[in-house]
Amino acid sequence: MARYMETLTVERGGFRIKVPESWWEFDVRPESRDDSIRRMVGERIDERPELAPYRDTYTAFLRKAAGDAWKSGALYCGCMAESFGGDTPITGSVTVSIVGGRSQTGEPLSTDPQVIAGQLAAREAKKEGDAWRKVTTVEIPGVGPAARTYGIEDIAVPDDALQRTIRAVLVQTFVPVPGQQGKVALVAGSSQVLDLADSFFDIFDAITSTFRFAA
Repeated sequence: MARYMETLTVERGGFRIKVPESWWEFDVRPESRDDSIRRMVGERIDERPELAPYRDTYTAFLRKAAGDAWKSGALYCGCMAESFGGDTPITGSVTVSIVGGRSQTGEPLSTDPQVIAGQLAAREAKKEGDAWRKVTTVEIPGVGPAARTYGIEDIAVPDDALQRTIRAVLVQTFVPVPGQQGKVALVAGSSQVLDLADSFFDIFDAITSTFRFAA
């Protein structure tokens, strides 16, 4: 599963990040993403015909990931969808967004990693199978310290009238943007394959460790 040593560098306005070579990047803009996803899934299945039974699964997963990423202000979104011989494909995604906030008095919120970590709530599982979240800080080589949450979380389905949630492996890293008050680059990795949580924690950490701000 872990082919992330073979990497591809993605550059966008203001940052760059390395992702596994086998992952897909797709256009998250509403006016063009459906065609882009259909084309990419088709090309992937042409290369690996054994994935054909999962066409609808891949397409639905990528559409949802792209839609959620667009709503969150993502500048980059990449996904993996691989079959390793089981009945269910292995899926995961990484998004990069620039986000910010202000206090009630209009002041930019602090981007100090220790302050951010202090404002993020940890969650303990009360029994086996419960959602949980840990809060920490990490050091990104060449960038510096950043606040991070990781765990198994219940994520609200956007714009869902029934207020449903999806349980997922989730790693979120908040990297202060140099020279911009109140702004952080949010690098988020997620997967609904809970049985592989530890593997995805490692993969998302490896990808996030390659994040750099462009000169």
